[in-house]
Order: sequence, then C-alpha cells, then structure tokens
Amino acid sequence: METLYAKCAGLDVHKDSVVACVRIAEGGKSSREVRSFETTTSGLLALCDWLTAFGCTHVAMEATGVYWKPVWHILEGSFELLLANAAHIRNVPGRKSDVNDATWIADLLAHGLIRASFVPPAHILEMRDLTRTRKQLTREIVQHTQRIQRVLEDANVKLASFISDILGVSGRVVLEAIVAGERDPVKLVDLMHTRIRAPRATLVESLRGRITDHHRFLLKLHLGQVDFLQQSVRDVEARMGDALEPFRRRVEQLKTIPGISDAGAHVIAAEVGFDMSRFATAGHLVSWAGLCPRMDESAGKKRSNRIRKGAPWLKTMLVQAAWSASRKKDSYFQAQFHRLRARRGIKKAVVALAASILTVAYHMLKDGTLYEDLGADYFDRRDKTKVANRLLKRLKELGLNVEVTPAAA
Repeated sequence: METLYAKCAGLDVHKDSVVACVRIAEGGKSSREVRSFETTTSGLLALCDWLTAFGCTHVAMEATGVYWKPVWHILEGSFELLLANAAHIRNVPGRKSDVNDATWIADLLAHGLIRASFVPPAHILEMRDLTRTRKQLTREIVQHTQRIQRVLEDANVKLASFISDILGVSGRVVLEAIVAGERDPVKLVDLMHTRIRAPRATLVESLRGRITDHHRFLLKLHLGQVDFLQQSVRDVEARMGDALEPFRRRVEQLKTIPGISDAGAHVIAAEVGFDMSRFATAGHLVSWAGLCPRMDESAGKKRSNRIRKGAPWLKTMLVQAAWSASRKKDSYFQAQFHRLRARRGIKKAVVALAASILTVAYHMLKDGTLYEDLGADYFDRRDKTKVANRLLKRLKELGLNVEVTPAAA
C-alpha cells in the first residue's frame, strides 16, 4: 500500500498520559519509535519537541472525551493535525494495548486511511463552549422550575393549573409572598395580575393549600438557584455578544431564515463556523450534522435508513427551528413540510425541513447572500404538468371525467 506520509505519528491519548508512536518510512522500509509522556503542560511540550526531532509532518489522535483538547492546543501550529473518530479506526479485537493503539493510528495515518474530524478554529470553539453552556444552564432552570411545581403540589397549591409560567410576573410574586409567610389565599390572589382569566373564586380555592415551613424552605432554595442561573445565562449571553461582534453581519444574515432566532443563529455559528470551504457541498454539511439517512445495505437490501447521530447540539436546534418554520404562512418551508408530511409522516418531514434550513445556511454563509423565500407555490410552479395529472387522477378516482383545455393567455 502506498505511503502518503513518510514521517508521521499516532497518539493514544488518556487522562494522565499520552502514548506516541513515530513512524518513519525510508527506502521501502518503515521503523517505529514509541514513547509515553505525561499530559501536563511540560509533558506535552516535551512531546512536541520529541516529534519535531524526528521531523514529523502529520500527527493523528483519537477524539477521547475532552482529553484530546490540551494535546491539540499544544501541537497546533507545529504539525498537520488530524482528529479521528474512535469508531472509525477501531482495531481488530484481541490486540488492545496503548502501544498497539498508537502504532495502529500511525500506520493508518501513513497510508491516508484516517478521515479527519471537523475541528473549528479556537474562537469558534470558544463560542461553542458558550452556546452549550447556555443550553445546559437553561435546562437547569427548567429542572428547578419543575421542582418548585412539585413542592407546590405537595402543599396542595394549584398555581400551575391557572398560570402557564409559574416564574412569570404573577407566579413569582405569589411564590415570594408564600416564602415570606403569607397564607391567606385572598391576599395571594390580590397580588396576581388582573389579566389572568380564571374566576377569582377559583383562584382563591387553588391557593388554599397546606403550606408548612418545610415547603417555604424548599421554595426559597429553588428560587435562589433560579435567580443565580438566570444571572449566569445573562453573563454568558453578554460574553457571547462580545465574541460574535466581528461576525455580526453574518449572524444577522442567518436570522433572516424562517425559524432561526438569535439563539439559533448563535448555535449555527458556534457548531459550524463561518468557513464553508471545510465542507465540499451542502450535502456534506447535512451529513455531518446527522440530518440525512444512513447508508446500511447488504446483499442488495437496505437494512436501515435511520438518520445518523451527527452533531447533537446542532441537530436539536435545527429540529426546533424546523417546527417554527413549518408554521410560517405562505412560505416555502411550510409548503415543503405539508408536502412531505402527507407522504412520509410528520417526523421525517420535520427532519427534512431541518436539513433544508441547514442547506440554506450553508449557501448563505458561502455566498454571503440573504434569504429569499421561494414561495408557497414553488412546487406547483416547478412542474405544472405533474400537478395537473395528479389532480386529474384524483378526480377520476372520484368518478368524474374532466376535459382539460389550456387557459387563454
């Protein structure tokens, strides 16, 4: 097999150690040198010097948790780095050891058999950390909100039955009054906003519970956690705004896509970046995101067409955006959604819509253009004859014979 890289190295990265194998091919023969390094900064610098001494040009490593990141940051700029998916370069069973793993990675790299994973630049990686942290903090706020609701149910206070957001204006005022020691349901109802539609007598009965000091303690605890998390979200968003300032115009471009909000544009920017040259076509990006059917065939039979795992942080956001885009009236996305839902079902229609949104984002970032809707009648305009034949067939099934003549110009 042809050797593409004469001097390369494979790294087996762990939490506290890195096993490196240098592979050197000269005169039709190859030799290997293996050495172990610590993952401290001084140890990784020694690894960099050791690889440089051998004249390595390419270095490959597995994506093992977060342990590969410090190694990547130290070696970046000195070598051509490749991050490999561990599932793609798995060795045959029965030959598992740190030395064998490093040697195997080096051999695959030398022959060009490793497909590099997408690793964005440092500033995009920082944005990715911020967007993911924001989502995690938002999830924790939801969890504490559910715990507050559970405490209220235990105290037989039916606040959530009449208020959709118990942490909204009215709900928050009532909760703080309960924590302060107020028990009179009439006074609690007086604190609520007048726009609540439920009858006053019903609200009074819903707030007539059995509230103890134990319930007040838990409510105060969870409300304090919610306040802290909400402030943390605001801090993350402020930091995110500063990081995105140089790319403000491109973010605004993404927001012109139906269904893409500020948060959605931030996630696309953080997960994909702005350099579309890393993806040969829009289809490559959609496949990387895991929004297209997998290829699983054997003996001429398709065994599965489920979508791939892909990028979960990006995929979930795009699916949420697809639901929003499907409700935009007189739009191409709504027409596509209803067209696919009738034939393939609602779940596949939403995934297809998410893939379309990502395809649009790819071309907008690549060409620097704004979104232009194709219109709800795009599919009718694309092939009028096909639409007419389908309608005639349906009329014939209903027992009607129709003669079609072209309309006057």
